[in-house]
Amino acid sequence: MAPLSIRDDSRCPCGSGLNFAACCARALRGIPAATAEALMRSRYTANVVGDAGYLLQTWHPGTAPESIDLDAALRWTGLQIVAVDGGGDADARGVVEFAADWRSAAGRGTLRERSRFVRQSGRWWYLDGVVTR
Repeated sequence: MAPLSIRDDSRCPCGSGLNFAACCARALRGIPAATAEALMRSRYTANVVGDAGYLLQTWHPGTAPESIDLDAALRWTGLQIVAVDGGGDADARGVVEFAADWRSAAGRGTLRERSRFVRQSGRWWYLDGVVTR
């Protein structure tokens, strides 16, 4: 999948309401996300733009797969944060529950997941997630 380009002054795909430069672009360009929610949002945006490398770089080394193959036919069309538990400045762990809408030639759907994050070595990592209904 060839990466998509987002203009810095465009709204960020993660739904934060901020422009891309002030939101997920920072993380995608190498500035570690400050919270578990910010990391989750940036990982969603990485899926939108097709940045599998970022997804691997932010996945905890103890649980990460060897590679990630993104489906070029799948388009992520919206993100809703359902719940956040921890994941802030004073936390070592966090959980972010989200619903992410998608579409493809086969139809439309929503991925719902409770993602776990851990802060180690001064940064947040995606640990794993459980798909919910």
